[in-house]
Amino acid sequence: MSGDRPSWAPESIDLERPNAARVYDYLLGGAANFETDRVFAEKLLEMMPQARPAARMNRAFLRRAVKFCVAAGIDQFLDIGSGVPTAGNVHEIAPGARVQYVDNEAVAVTHSELLLRDNPNASCMLGDLTDPEPILAASALDFSRPVALLMAAVLHFIPDEAGPREAVARYVSVLAPGSYVVLSHGAERPTTPAPAEVDRLYETSANPGVRRTPAQISAFFDGLELVEPGLVWTPEWRPDSPDDVIDDPPSSLVLAGVARKP
Repeated sequence: MSGDRPSWAPESIDLERPNAARVYDYLLGGAANFETDRVFAEKLLEMMPQARPAARMNRAFLRRAVKFCVAAGIDQFLDIGSGVPTAGNVHEIAPGARVQYVDNEAVAVTHSELLLRDNPNASCMLGDLTDPEPILAASALDFSRPVALLMAAVLHFIPDEAGPREAVARYVSVLAPGSYVVLSHGAERPTTPAPAEVDRLYETSANPGVRRTPAQISAFFDGLELVEPGLVWTPEWRPDSPDDVIDDPPSSLVLAGVARKP
């Protein structure tokens, strides 16, 4: 398999196991993925055809949420679980803002570094969401001023035993008043097709998924003030036009919300 390793791929990358960031990249139409990721994604789409539109709707939510934060005066963004760079990166949506991308996947970081090499306001670092201190220490952001903390479609890959709630609380604790938390999380719905089969598929990847209820997802916003319309399915969060709202919002698979730190 080593002969199939692209020249830009760090040696630390396991090419044998699919990775969530690269699968997401494939679902969005990107090219920073490997055969194992594409095979995984196609199996997922057989079981859950809505996975591809769901990925795109999550990306659209992130775009709208970043625009909302910019309109609220935010000019610093900490994007944890930023994934592989694709169209509509945060620094493109918020030009001039300082952006710190963080991911635990080497491909995502390598591609981000290449993309950002001539951008003085944006950078990317390798980091683990559940280990906040190195991220907070190395970040180029000024936490004495408001920051938007972005965690889009990442927490549902972190099991409870890894302490995601404690980690989120730690990030929030250093945010200045007036900061925002932007979060989206896959949510189980009663009509989810073949959930056991999907779970078994994800167990073969580097990032097994975690099922959480809307109440459990809402708990990540404890101590914060949810802005309207609250925690909703991604296409329902402040759509740009009525055409953006689909007939069956739960088919987007992901709940999303934005909250302000008082």
